[in-house]
Amino acid sequence: MDTQPPSSNPLDHFLVLGLGSLGQHCIVALKEFGVPVIAIEQTLPQEWEIPNCHKLLKQLIIGDCCQDTILEQAQIERCRAALIVTSNERVNAETAIAIRQLNPHTRLVIRSGKHNLNQLLSQQLGNFTAFEPTQLPAAAFAIAALGTDTLGFFNLDGQWLRVVKQTLPSHHPWVNTRQLGDLNHRHRRLLLYFPAYQPTYPSFYNWHPDTYLHSADTLVYVETADQFLIHQQEKEVLASQAKKRQRWQHLWQQFTWRNVQQQLSQFWQLSFQQQLRRVSLFSGFIILCLLGLGTILFHLYTPETSLVTAFYYTAILLLGGYGDLFSNFAQPDIPWQLQLFALSLTIAGTAFVGVLYALLTEALLSSQFQFTKKRPPIPSQDHVVIIGLGRVGQRVARLLQTFKQPLVGITLNTHFDLNLLPHIPLIKGNLQHALPQSNIATAKSVVVATDDEIVNLEVALMAYEVNPNTRLAIRTYGQRLSRHLSTILPQAQVLCTYAVMAEAFAGAAFGEKILSLFRFDQQTILVTEYQIEAIDTLHGLLLGDIAYGYGVVPLLHQKPPASPRFMPWDDVRVEIGDRLVVLATIEGLRRVEIGSMFLKRWHVQIKKVNSTTAAFEGANILARVSGCPLGEARNFMTQLPATWPSPFYEHQGQRLVRELTKARIQAVLI
Repeated sequence: MDTQPPSSNPLDHFLVLGLGSLGQHCIVALKEFGVPVIAIEQTLPQEWEIPNCHKLLKQLIIGDCCQDTILEQAQIERCRAALIVTSNERVNAETAIAIRQLNPHTRLVIRSGKHNLNQLLSQQLGNFTAFEPTQLPAAAFAIAALGTDTLGFFNLDGQWLRVVKQTLPSHHPWVNTRQLGDLNHRHRRLLLYFPAYQPTYPSFYNWHPDTYLHSADTLVYVETADQFLIHQQEKEVLASQAKKRQRWQHLWQQFTWRNVQQQLSQFWQLSFQQQLRRVSLFSGFIILCLLGLGTILFHLYTPETSLVTAFYYTAILLLGGYGDLFSNFAQPDIPWQLQLFALSLTIAGTAFVGVLYALLTEALLSSQFQFTKKRPPIPSQDHVVIIGLGRVGQRVARLLQTFKQPLVGITLNTHFDLNLLPHIPLIKGNLQHALPQSNIATAKSVVVATDDEIVNLEVALMAYEVNPNTRLAIRTYGQRLSRHLSTILPQAQVLCTYAVMAEAFAGAAFGEKILSLFRFDQQTILVTEYQIEAIDTLHGLLLGDIAYGYGVVPLLHQKPPASPRFMPWDDVRVEIGDRLVVLATIEGLRRVEIGSMFLKRWHVQIKKVNSTTAAFEGANILARVSGCPLGEARNFMTQLPATWPSPFYEHQGQRLVRELTKARIQAVLI
């Protein structure tokens, strides 16, 4: 989190520059933190996309945000963070430079897709971050397209993690055999638990560790994705083998005389639809006939000559070797009829073989020697169709390729660079023809991600009409259109780019690094990275206190220069310089920002220790889970029965009781 300079004027408010769709959503997201917000806009919006959005503002200033006088009017000296989100990247960069000259401590969060410029500005201005609104939502589109139990996935230090929602069938090995607390280990963390036929709960840790799993229960958990990728590769190999078997079976079943006649007839009719193919087939047929006739005649005239030798003689004549062959012919008294036939072979071969040479040369020249790698064929079923291959569409395609998903890309841009996305089938042109070619009727998912909302609406309705059972992910920019689309297409995932991005901008305004995000239960879950500083509300806390006190899920903890640890245990203490990555809602980030922790309400009473060895081990467990000094824990274990004076969060207390019980110590949670 950012630091504030010692001053009589604390940095106590936030500034939003640009009140387009993204700016209005940023205001709503910032007000979730309960902070005062001031906005600057060139002209007063004639119509607010978010009703009464202006009433959330402490002050609205009309003017040019690049001008120092306007920034001073917005009290830039007291501005903790400035969210610069106009649609003009030049204005955004210029405003960031102007703000830094007026206030060296303001956090700058700008909208910009110029990666090189962003890096240079970050080095020069400091306390700076930039987002391209079309990039982070790509993960949400890819997740919607997967259509499985995956809610989200992201990459941390080269390790893929995914968030899974799973409803347990009656035959699942966890049913009636596993407790919820047993699901957590080094590669998995349970987030939410929904008992069968019970309403959902929107917050993390809504489950009791000692609850047994039952059929139809629903779990949401985060896990490392290695096993998922391996499973996808195995499915891909099995599917490929099954297709090969089906292809061979189909060929064998079709190998009958009637089918062969039909195939030859179809081939002949198709060939005659093209002039070049007709000429080449006719020339080839004549050459084969002459080759067979010449072989038979030479063999009959000279019985001692084998069929193979007679075949070679005929081929030489057809290739123009009359003089070479007859100048050394063994028998000088060759009948003139045979010599005339040989000359005819040479003349016919020169004509017809020449035609084949010409056709081959023409085919090579017409191809322009473009020997590029052939794209894979269009899948017949259970694939993902991506319509619109701009920056969002390309990023979605690459993410889905990571998870081994069969894809088809449709671009409406006739000048699309064919070198992009070379490993997926590509269809260009009119939608009326492109959609049927993509086998959209048998596709499992359709991602509609062009840059035009109206085109997205049209394509979504066309796709739904062809395949109402497919999973639709539709890109929009406005909240009203998103709401209306959700009404007429209730099964579709309608993702408003700016609404999703606004929460990432708001989180970044407080100094956090937003690595990724995904949607669940109508709210955005942010993958957020903290670099721990002395003034942070996280400094000195156990990871268990951070998790249950703020309602976030620690995913990665690192004490440089040591390697990062995924799914760290609750008893790790966070210190200055540590790196921490968590899953958090906007409410969780707000709690961390203001240091508002839930109250600890549970106590652990230790009744009896069976042996000295158990007392020794119990003191170690108590010190580790509670974070108290070891000496204090050993002293407590000599005064049993007693209740530990410091309270715990429920999950901490239950974990302590379980571990003490394993060490043969009687303990209960009060």
